[in-house]
Amino acid sequence: MASRTSASGGAGPAGSRARGSRAQGVALLLLRVCLGVFMFFFGFDKASWLLDASPIASQLSSWAADAPPLSRWYLERIIPGAPVFARMVPIGSMTAGIALALGVWTRMAAAVALVMALSLQFAAGSMFRYAYLTDASGLPLLGGLMALMVAGGGNKEKGKRKNE
Repeated sequence: MASRTSASGGAGPAGSRARGSRAQGVALLLLRVCLGVFMFFFGFDKASWLLDASPIASQLSSWAADAPPLSRWYLERIIPGAPVFARMVPIGSMTAGIALALGVWTRMAAAVALVMALSLQFAAGSMFRYAYLTDASGLPLLGGLMALMVAGGGNKEKGKRKNE
């Protein structure tokens, strides 16, 4: 009996690679879409900040009261820019979320979302607490965004790689 080794999913090393590659692609697609939806609704939840910066200003001030020294130092520098951040957070989150969900500029969108998440987590001082390790918006979010920065996973990026 002859063994099939076609790249279209037959038995053997070539078929295993094709199935593994397809599975990785599906896994990245699921990760990208789920994180995109999360980021969009994170920003959508903050849409009221577009018209009124006082919620983020009061949040930053309350974080500063209980913040670890590094976070307090950071907060002292960003609190004056609260009106700017009040617009950047919802717009950046929703834009990154849409880009991730659609697979457009995946690496860039993941990088923007990662910087925003790190900035908010650092300001809140949450990454300096043990509970951060069990918080779904902590390491799992950052890990997923970093994976998308490395692997991409967008439809537009696949076409570019095939043509190179």
